[in-house]
Amino acid sequence: MSETIRISRKFSQRAVMEAIVQNGPISRASIAKQTGLSKQTISEIVRQLELSGWVRETGRTSGHIGRTAVTYELIPDAAYIAAVDLGGTKVRVAIADLAFQVFAEEMAPTDPRGGRFVVDQIATMCREAADHLDIPRERLRMAVIGVPGAPDDASGAVLLAPNIAGFGAMNVVAAFEEAFGFNVILENDVNLAVLGENWLGQGQGVDNLAYIAIGTGIGGGLMVGGQLVRGAANAAGELGFLPFGADPFEPESLRTGAFERAVASFAIIERYRVLAGEVATVPAIFERAGQGDAHASQVLDDTARILARGIGAISAIANPEKVIMGGSIGLRPELIERVKTFLPACFPYPVQIEASALGARAAIIGAAAIGLEHMHNALFGADTPDGRMSLPPAEMSSLKEVVR
Repeated sequence: MSETIRISRKFSQRAVMEAIVQNGPISRASIAKQTGLSKQTISEIVRQLELSGWVRETGRTSGHIGRTAVTYELIPDAAYIAAVDLGGTKVRVAIADLAFQVFAEEMAPTDPRGGRFVVDQIATMCREAADHLDIPRERLRMAVIGVPGAPDDASGAVLLAPNIAGFGAMNVVAAFEEAFGFNVILENDVNLAVLGENWLGQGQGVDNLAYIAIGTGIGGGLMVGGQLVRGAANAAGELGFLPFGADPFEPESLRTGAFERAVASFAIIERYRVLAGEVATVPAIFERAGQGDAHASQVLDDTARILARGIGAISAIANPEKVIMGGSIGLRPELIERVKTFLPACFPYPVQIEASALGARAAIIGAAAIGLEHMHNALFGADTPDGRMSLPPAEMSSLKEVVR
């Protein structure tokens, strides 16, 4: 088979599969109408997809004049994806099928030893999640792992991830692929969160979107023109290193970031200690602000003012239509309302600011989305030019969550 014929065949296969993914159950006549391919070509491709176990006959059309037609749909459980959100303190795993049903979700404290111990922990959690649902392990075909740092494509290491010991000095991708026995994709966790929100959350239909997660640290994910922005070293969105808030030339700022030192949890705690003369947790500070504590209210005002400057900096460069706030601190309405008040005073163009609709599940949903897209492309057209396959329609109500 010539290269030209092979590529043409891949294009045709991808077109047929995408029609089934997006519109199934669907007849061959409807596929022909959508793709412009001949009925003979479609019949051959559908037959091969049936034999390979990816699609199935699901019924016949009804309610039309003339002969009924056989309809086809994707077999959702033909393969599964492991979606993982790895944090410095917690790791969350889920299993999703080809139709983006999330069937299992489990969480555990991150192994503090880091390195290979975390790799083995995640692989074990994913296998156990599959076992709990009687999913054959051989049907787990891919894993997408969100990591709190910047995956380095050349070395396989994860840079800028001080909360996971050892990840900056090892080939993390190779270790995961050895542990799983199949293809593994590493992605920044906040990048996954912005993808999740863009698909199923507050960012649906928004091509220019930013996601900011604030908790122990701060990170950002950015979409411009409908595409995820990763940067030259997968470090786009490392908002902690914006050079203001704290002195960016101090050694600590080079390690954790000047901006993170001014807006994340430890900054809030320290700001309150200086004003009130006592130490309080972040939740307690928010609670005290709600009860009228002037020091706590001042802390939240100061934090929101600095955060507004950061959002203004992002907006001046990328001009997002909407900024979605996430993380244990970023989701707090008391902070979001203050940011909405301060931002117009330092940035001249309107920017919508909203709380995440997906909460802690944003990165998991984004991981499943990336895994689903890569799985479809790998099976049905990855080596064709512009091999991106659109994701199937999905709604939050379709997610089947089983928390153990």
